[in-house]
Amino acid sequence: MAGKAKTVFYCTACGNETPKWAGRCPACGAWNTIVEQESTPKGRSSGRGSLGKIVKAIPITDIEEGREIRFSTGMGELDRVLGGGAVKGSLVLVGGAPGIGKSTLMLQISSSLCQTFSVLYVSGEESVGQLKLRAQRLNALGSRLLVLSETNLSDVLAAVEQEAPEVLIIDSIQTLYDPEADSAPGSVAQVKGCTMALMQLAKSQGITVFVIGHVNKEGSIAGPKVLEHMVDCVLYFEGDQHLNYRILRAAKNRFGATNEIGVFEMQTQGLTEVENPSKMLLSGRPEGAPGTCVTCVMEGVRPVLAEIQALLAPTTYGGGARRSCNGFDYNRAAMLLAVLEKRGGLKVSVCDAYMNIIGGLTLDEPAADLAAILALASSYLDKPVPENTAAIGEVGLTGELRTVNHLDQRLSEVRRLGFEACVVPKRRGKSTGVPEGLRIIEATHIGEAIRQVLGK
Repeated sequence: MAGKAKTVFYCTACGNETPKWAGRCPACGAWNTIVEQESTPKGRSSGRGSLGKIVKAIPITDIEEGREIRFSTGMGELDRVLGGGAVKGSLVLVGGAPGIGKSTLMLQISSSLCQTFSVLYVSGEESVGQLKLRAQRLNALGSRLLVLSETNLSDVLAAVEQEAPEVLIIDSIQTLYDPEADSAPGSVAQVKGCTMALMQLAKSQGITVFVIGHVNKEGSIAGPKVLEHMVDCVLYFEGDQHLNYRILRAAKNRFGATNEIGVFEMQTQGLTEVENPSKMLLSGRPEGAPGTCVTCVMEGVRPVLAEIQALLAPTTYGGGARRSCNGFDYNRAAMLLAVLEKRGGLKVSVCDAYMNIIGGLTLDEPAADLAAILALASSYLDKPVPENTAAIGEVGLTGELRTVNHLDQRLSEVRRLGFEACVVPKRRGKSTGVPEGLRIIEATHIGEAIRQVLGK
């Protein structure tokens, strides 16, 4: 006898299920994230699988090693983010704001992949005629590229069974719905159920599945947070729609490093790869202007140079000093301002402070602390940091400078981009190789670094 359907509630932020509605999730503490869905009770297990076969586990040592299961997508920057290429039988979630370039990227790699594999591109947002028009503009036509305009999950699975593609692209997961599910299309339950069906398809048939997902105003995938835990890889497309550059970041990767980035430039003919992001991020840097300093951060295994801009101006409005950060953690910026005043002797508490990272990059590692301190001090003293000087190091609450990991790689990238000097912590532990032509400026405290660079 079939069980009676019951109502359950779960959080769209963390996926935690609760028996009743609440304004705040008891697991993650998020407000107004509890939604309702229908759920059928689980039946008792009979020891058999869903198809009536007996499920049996096997020793891991008895599993035969197959041939290489990783393949190139045809775009080096995407391969880098994926850890060296796509993996057969994996499910990759590509998220980003509408219009950022997700569909363009997927259609471009479809054109490249169809030279070797059979590809099925399923769109729930465009007709096949519209897809062809966009493919012509991107020069992404191929005889082995199959397109389908469909939102019904059952019809999509039937098309996969009939065509047997090696690569499946879904654009987007929010438009796909399961007619057997008792919920509205686009709901959280539908997104979660369709993703699970695609995951089972990928694992059982060895199909590589790319799923496009739109993000909400908070910057996360529009759907339950648990969706990111279900897939193998989560890639986020970042960037300002008013600028040409786009950054593809790996937030999760079961087959490679996380926080790896790929850089693209949006042009009329589609996305083009930017093989030297450091040069791109530093292009247009002002000459002899105070309030700017360059640092080197690690994006996965890639060293990337980034420009930190700071502006300190006397507070003229009532209500205290203003603080604003773009691409830099607000709380860390506040901490550095406090250290700069207490340990550096600069009266920055009476100034409005603004920080900006050029190029849409987000800096979230302590290696950028020293460059931020020098940029802030440069703006306060109205003295520019020498154009050929970079800074790498972590700043503590006592104003001391601490070393960071991968310093050798960072210094090599600094020198490769033409910089002649770099400020680093004096205590660096084991010996660090210094590239030829690069002068190292050592400092133990932020006050010492400011004096050596700005002459205070």
